[in-house]
Amino acid sequence: MFLTSHSSKRFQLKRLSPSGCCRSPGAMSIDTALQRVAAINQAVSNPAALAAQTGGAVAPEAAPSTSGAGTFAATLASANAGYGANTASYAPTTASTLSAPAATSSLPAEGLSGQPASGGSRIVAAAESQIGQAEQPPGSNESPAIAEYRAATAGAAPGEPWCAYFSSWAARQGGEPLGAQGEGLGSVSAIWSWAQGAGRAIPNGPGVVPKPGDLIVFGGEHVGIVKGVLPDGSIQTIEGNYENKVSLNVRPAGEASGYVSMS
Repeated sequence: MFLTSHSSKRFQLKRLSPSGCCRSPGAMSIDTALQRVAAINQAVSNPAALAAQTGGAVAPEAAPSTSGAGTFAATLASANAGYGANTASYAPTTASTLSAPAATSSLPAEGLSGQPASGGSRIVAAAESQIGQAEQPPGSNESPAIAEYRAATAGAAPGEPWCAYFSSWAARQGGEPLGAQGEGLGSVSAIWSWAQGAGRAIPNGPGVVPKPGDLIVFGGEHVGIVKGVLPDGSIQTIEGNYENKVSLNVRPAGEASGYVSMS
């Protein structure tokens, strides 16, 4: 087509390409690009079909990774499984799982030298095992332990002063029962009378030193058990019904009126 300008020059216009747009050499059309995209999508979704069309082969699938995060996760899971299986063996020890210490009332059968323990040492051991046993309520001359002490004395009456009952009980426990028949004695005066008749009574005085297990007598009022003699000569005692309980006590050497030998 020819156009005439005002300057009478003629210009020839270049006819447009069939696609209706200009493109640079080597560029593809939109239709071709869309066809290529469709082909790529098909290859991604179905690689086997693409391989059949092109004569190629499908690449093998990669094996699952055994390194890095995968290995760490597997190791952690294994460790957790082992911990759960062994949890019971690490159960904390609480107060409810502990058992109380076994109580024992056995008395020594042998002394430190390996020889048979004396009656006096067995009496002391029995008396020591009761230190702290108290009246219930205080001043009543009663408690389960005191009832047991009374059982060592024939004819014992509930509610009575019990220092003689305790001494009779400890002597029986030590294999040296009080009384002519081993029946136990329920009063201080009865103990002293028996000791005098049996040749066991020792009036207190200068040079008198009792032995462990001997009975210590305070007139007709009170009786206890000698635990030992201290370096200053004082007498360590275990006494029933002293301040309403079985008490460990210390008496001046001259306080007692006498002793009853038990060995």
